[in-house]
Amino acid sequence: MSSTPPPAVPPHTPSATGISAVTWVMMLSLSVIWGGSFLFGRVAVAHMPPFTLVAVRVLLGTMTLAAILLVTRTAFPKGRTIWLALLGMGLINNTIPFSLIIYGQRDIGAGLASILNAMTPLFTVLVAHGLTEDEKLNRSKIAGVLLGLAGVIVLLGPAVKEGHPFAILSCVAAALSYGFGSVWGRRFKRLNLAPLQTAFGQVCSATLMMIPLSVVIDRPWEQPLPPQEALQAVAALGVFCTGFAYILFFRILANAGATAVSLVTFLIPPSAIILGSVVLGESLTMMQWIGMALIGFGLAAVDGRFMRFFRPAQNAAPKP
Repeated sequence: MSSTPPPAVPPHTPSATGISAVTWVMMLSLSVIWGGSFLFGRVAVAHMPPFTLVAVRVLLGTMTLAAILLVTRTAFPKGRTIWLALLGMGLINNTIPFSLIIYGQRDIGAGLASILNAMTPLFTVLVAHGLTEDEKLNRSKIAGVLLGLAGVIVLLGPAVKEGHPFAILSCVAAALSYGFGSVWGRRFKRLNLAPLQTAFGQVCSATLMMIPLSVVIDRPWEQPLPPQEALQAVAALGVFCTGFAYILFFRILANAGATAVSLVTFLIPPSAIILGSVVLGESLTMMQWIGMALIGFGLAAVDGRFMRFFRPAQNAAPKP
């Protein structure tokens, strides 16, 4: 997962063992783009009010996705029922988590924020257990959730000492909101929306919500003009991390299916940590590495597909 998690995934799921070298390159590229969103967010929030930053990000993302719809001749979403569903998705999958992550990144680094964001699949299984009939917890999922929560507790310890516990909790709350978004997104399958239409609709909905918040709370016209590096960072957030990232996402989905896309979740934190270290000079403490490891083990336990990916090919053959 990322600070821009994908929309609802269609049911087609080819075997992960069929991932080609080209698809692996696209997966790594997507992890770098979404990992970079934490880097760009960290740079931009130092010079821009949080709600204004998020508003500009989703506005640029909306414009990029609208252009993609026009170029691909894909119809824009239509209908009251569809747009009500998209408004809900934009609220819980963009407006709330984007704002919470940016709030947290005022005090914590890109790498740590990405680690906390990786809690999204763990919260998703909890939300799905409570709100659906066909995705209940089992022993593996329970173990994964407990490991992930243990990782957050480990990360909270140093944060409390440094006076930044709310930054940690803000990013954790964002992951929880993404978990609700994953379950909410199930309804788009029966609404017969193409994934690209869902992506545009939810980001457009978030824009309609974020602009008034920015105007009322941040009053951006009273703020000093951000430096060039902040403007470049927010432009990258909107165009690349919110817009073009979906092009890679859909291409991976078409080439290798939902299993391959799910593996990107494991690649985002290392990408963000490396970028934060190289560009911003950030580093993780030993306790943060331990916390990341616990969350990683939790993800591996929850995502049975990840474990099957590493089994011998004869054991991973798809059933007829």
